[in-house]
Amino acid sequence: MNTKKYLLTENGIPKHWYNIAADLPTPMVPPLHPGTKQPIGPDDLAPLFPMPLIMQEVSQERNIEIPADVIDAYRQWRPTPLFRAHRLEKELGTPARIYYKYEGSSPAGSHKPNTAIPQAYYNKQEGTKRLTTETGAGQWGSALSFACAYFGLECKVFMVKVSFQQKPYRHGLMQTYGAKVTPSPSNETHAGRAILAENPDSLGSLGIAISEAVEMAAQDPEAKYALGSVLNHVLLHQTVIGLETIEQMQQADDYPDVIIGCAGGGSNFAGIAFPFIGRKLRGEQDVRVIAIEPAACPTLTKGHFTYDFGDTKHLTPLVKMYTLGSTFVPLGIHAGGLRYHGMAPMVSHIAHLGLIEAKAIHQLNTFAAGVQFARTEGILPAPEANHAIAGAIQEALHCKETGESKSILFNLSGHGHFDLQAYMDYHADKLQDYEYPEEEIAMALAGLPSIGA
Repeated sequence: MNTKKYLLTENGIPKHWYNIAADLPTPMVPPLHPGTKQPIGPDDLAPLFPMPLIMQEVSQERNIEIPADVIDAYRQWRPTPLFRAHRLEKELGTPARIYYKYEGSSPAGSHKPNTAIPQAYYNKQEGTKRLTTETGAGQWGSALSFACAYFGLECKVFMVKVSFQQKPYRHGLMQTYGAKVTPSPSNETHAGRAILAENPDSLGSLGIAISEAVEMAAQDPEAKYALGSVLNHVLLHQTVIGLETIEQMQQADDYPDVIIGCAGGGSNFAGIAFPFIGRKLRGEQDVRVIAIEPAACPTLTKGHFTYDFGDTKHLTPLVKMYTLGSTFVPLGIHAGGLRYHGMAPMVSHIAHLGLIEAKAIHQLNTFAAGVQFARTEGILPAPEANHAIAGAIQEALHCKETGESKSILFNLSGHGHFDLQAYMDYHADKLQDYEYPEEEIAMALAGLPSIGA
């Protein structure tokens, strides 16, 4: 494969996003209208998204051109570096070669600006004045706040309350970029007030925060909604990660045998994995791909593959995905970006096709991996990224047992500079492992819509 065709500049920034829909052996089923339960069309999504993003959402075109203004913004931090973890390899005593793509070099500190910038750009082009969104750990909220400041848009962020309390510096960063940040559930929306009426002490969830952000956008003719994960156009924008990595691996004269990414909504996982999976689907080169999720929110490993709502109050379209049920409220683990009841429909689809594997890892294991990584490689990872590191270490130790010299690639999706309280709690033995009880998962799944179940 000649990856040069993807590049606009000599420094390695792709000039196209890669759309895996073009290479799938079986197409995805369509999303359904939350009221009529019929397949939705572009007009149904127009109140929430600008038309270019809606067209990307349903596109079957393999390569979608990145606008020049978006590439200009990307140049501030892209291409991001690919490192080989020599010191970690040595400490593990493994014959494996471990590589990591580091997305923490962006202004917001994670992979999220890869989609925040184009979403803000397309909204600005269409005349949108303000964007509403939700955020879990705060990485997406930080990224969209940065992107809105870049393009001169107002930004309103509903931040899951438990993360708002755990990560004050994240919402401080959003406010510095000019965003208005509210802990969710809140009294600012009908959805939030309804949740608080049921449970005044609710710590919130991404599903609840999505309901609040969607409601606010739908009621404001000058506002649109922006989502940081899950939807096809979001995953599409993130493929700059994998496209860059393909060329960087060629420069390293290597190619991954195994690719690992943490998985919550699916955006950073898709970003690193989809371009490689596309090569596999086209018969160019094989690869094994593993999604790592928290045991406290085991969407891929314990959820059902069926139609479900993307939010708690059922304002969003029904999409077919691996889900724990839209009423599922995960426990307050520090990997806030992975606390979502469903997995991206496209990631769910390729998982259902058997193109990827999924594993669930407990919180203490992931923090141990993050600490080991920080002490060997010098980068403090975000709690979400610790899941990918833990998965990579497991694979590397397996190579040590078998003597296999495999190439392992993982996505280090963001730094943990705003997550030091979590690390301090870990060192003080204040963190604990959570395994969501089977009976509570069953209760949440009992409320799934009957369509396609």
